[in-house]
Amino acid sequence: MKSAVENLNPTRVKLNVEVPLAELKPGIDAAYKSISEQIQVPGFRKGKVPNALIDQRVGRGYVIETAVNESLNGLYQQAMTENELIPLSRPEVEINELPGLEKDAEGELKFTLEVDVRPTVELPDYAGIEVQVDAAEADEEDVTKALDELRGRFGSLKSADRPAAADDFLTIDMSASVDGEEVDSASDLSYQVGSGTMLEGLDEAVTGLSADEDAIFETTLAGGEHSGATAQVKVVVKAVKERELPVADDEFAQLASEFDTIDELKADLAEQAAEAKITEQGVQARDLVLDKLIEMIEVPVPESIVEEQLEQHFNQGEKSAGDDHDTDEHRAEVRKNAGRAFQNEIILDAIAEKEEVGVEQSELIDYIVQTASQYGMDPNQFAQMLDGAGQVPMIVGEVRRRKALAKVLEVAKVTDSEGNVVDLSSFVTPQGAEEAEPEAAEEAAK
Repeated sequence: MKSAVENLNPTRVKLNVEVPLAELKPGIDAAYKSISEQIQVPGFRKGKVPNALIDQRVGRGYVIETAVNESLNGLYQQAMTENELIPLSRPEVEINELPGLEKDAEGELKFTLEVDVRPTVELPDYAGIEVQVDAAEADEEDVTKALDELRGRFGSLKSADRPAAADDFLTIDMSASVDGEEVDSASDLSYQVGSGTMLEGLDEAVTGLSADEDAIFETTLAGGEHSGATAQVKVVVKAVKERELPVADDEFAQLASEFDTIDELKADLAEQAAEAKITEQGVQARDLVLDKLIEMIEVPVPESIVEEQLEQHFNQGEKSAGDDHDTDEHRAEVRKNAGRAFQNEIILDAIAEKEEVGVEQSELIDYIVQTASQYGMDPNQFAQMLDGAGQVPMIVGEVRRRKALAKVLEVAKVTDSEGNVVDLSSFVTPQGAEEAEPEAAEEAAK
């Protein structure tokens, strides 16, 4: 088989392929056998019909076309492999010439195909990329905040005989009306003032209300058949409660942790806060390094990749073109994000190749366990789902790209806004990198 590549643009090629009749012979023989098992000829059992009779009954051209159709995918894969091309889209194939349409005739199969391919990039020297992150140092306020959050887990609610204020816990009834007609209502709802988990305007309406007092506010409904409608909502406060926190002493430390004293607990919280600050700086540095790499390396993005992402994003569930979800601004955002994700992938794969980055089974298991926990799934069940969906290679690629980015971050020069060198050695370890990037594999779960 001969193939010649014509580059149409940096991400699309045209292949001209010529296949001698001899290379098609196994496919032609298989086509004869398949057809002989499908047709009935008096005097011959199925599967035993001579080739000459098949030519008379269905025509040799049909046999050749069948052989070509069955062989085409393998020939396409062979041509891509021989030319070291990685396809990104379905090929557009055009048959130009079929061989041997007459008995004993020779000739060749000639076809052309166009396909989007993975672009190749030239990597610059990325050692010593300079990025600046925000200065971050854990202080007493961070420790106090962490301690208060821990105390909140062990707090209790008690009734407050006063108007509702920020962070109070309320029991409320609500009813919504549109154009004077009640469209929805609910009773005995629990709500924390300031959480913003219900209707817009609710926080302002309930603040200052005591038990058995009510208020009416206007809002835009976000769900149901009246989604988007302006509604008048009546809220009745039935109870006001405040959280009572336990005293931060040695007894609390023993209750809430493995430590015997409050000083030991505070020291541990301080250490955790310091690690969290490093993680914040690491995430910021990682994103800035990716920005620098994209500035340094030109990666053309095939339009087919962008269109595929647009199709997936805007045609899921009940969403369709033209609804409120599908706007020019939203499409521009999805287009930009799709292009950026593709560029990141190409660059990091090239770095992984250069750095000879591999993925250990233990790293893959750690990734699956961590991702499964984010979706509240059993790791074994999640792994089976990935395997059934054929997503394991994608997950391996994701872990490999993370490690490649960690390699670049290792040799980057990271300083903070005050000029201090930032040590990210704990962040760029495989475990640190996984913990720092919890936005794992959503494409795998789609």
